[in-house]
Amino acid sequence: MTRYGDRVTALWSFDEQPRTGDPLLPGATPAAIRDALLPEDKTEFDTAYQHALAGARRDLELTELFRCLEHWRRVALLQRDPDRFASIARRAAERLTGAPVPADEPLAQTRRRAGL
Repeated sequence: MTRYGDRVTALWSFDEQPRTGDPLLPGATPAAIRDALLPEDKTEFDTAYQHALAGARRDLELTELFRCLEHWRRVALLQRDPDRFASIARRAAERLTGAPVPADEPLAQTRRRAGL
């Protein structure tokens, strides 16, 4: 007999100890995530975060909010070094299209090619 009827999982926990070190470790704050994003992605993050917050309020369920934050945390990890992110986007676009990316191509266009 199961105590709760359904499987119970935990995606997040609260630690009263102050956070030190890398602000983008799992459980990162929304502010830390947003700060690490490229300027062109901050609006998309804001929209996704607000949508997830509204769903959490409506459904009294935090899973989608935590999924949203984890997705954007991973994006922020890639983007906190903009040069490295541009290189990743370029390599992804080249592998997906099978064609070299022009050196002067804007990052936004390269990201579209790579689906980033």
